[in-house]
Amino acid sequence: MHLAKNDLEVVVVSKREAGVAVIELNRVHKRNALSQNLIDELNDALRKLDRDAEIRAIVLTSSSQSPFCAGADIQELANISTAEAHRTGWLKDLEDGFTALRKPIVAAVRGYALGGGFEVALMCDMLFASADARFGFPEIKLGTIPGAGGTQRLTRATGKQKAMELILTGSSLTAHEMERYGIVNKVVATDHDVVEEAIKIATSIATFSAPVVGLAKQAVKAAETATLPGGLEIERALYYSSFSLADCKEGIAAFLQKRSPHFIHE
Repeated sequence: MHLAKNDLEVVVVSKREAGVAVIELNRVHKRNALSQNLIDELNDALRKLDRDAEIRAIVLTSSSQSPFCAGADIQELANISTAEAHRTGWLKDLEDGFTALRKPIVAAVRGYALGGGFEVALMCDMLFASADARFGFPEIKLGTIPGAGGTQRLTRATGKQKAMELILTGSSLTAHEMERYGIVNKVVATDHDVVEEAIKIATSIATFSAPVVGLAKQAVKAAETATLPGGLEIERALYYSSFSLADCKEGIAAFLQKRSPHFIHE
């Protein structure tokens, strides 16, 4: 099912076959800059898809070959004081929306992902990028710093030295460079559609048991914040909990019977 695009919508959702949904940032005239309206629509789309039993994996990209995201809307940012930012939790709702998402989400980046756009890409579980894509945090040039998890996620991914270089200079890196640092999963040649490549892996994930995929995502994410002993304990608890799932029983039975499993997502 494809939902009709509306130029007034800044987030467009389409449902593909095999349990995959595609979210497109559609604020093209502003290079998909993160306005509060776009954030609200994106969070609403994430919540709805997370509750949709037919959807088992999500792809996040930009509309109509536009760049992925230029970052925070500077016009809105110019009118926010420190007190107002604390009062409203500026950008915190964006972080909360991705944190609450139980289903896997794959970013498909065209053109560039800068500032808040790079932070959104880092919030996703996997990241595919067109070969000509660039990534960076130019906030230092505006007299501020990344504020939606960029300093934390980039440092965890690349180490302190490279994160310091990118954040303190405002320079950007290519998709191939980001692949070498383990941030980009796959670089897609410019004569191929990065979105279709991301849909392929999302479709593959969607063939597996939805609750088990959710457990696996939860376990991997625990590694970002837990100590090793704490993470091992979380993993073990999630592993044991999978034993009561019908899909686990089916998967083991199918292996023993040398046939393909038929998961019912329970």
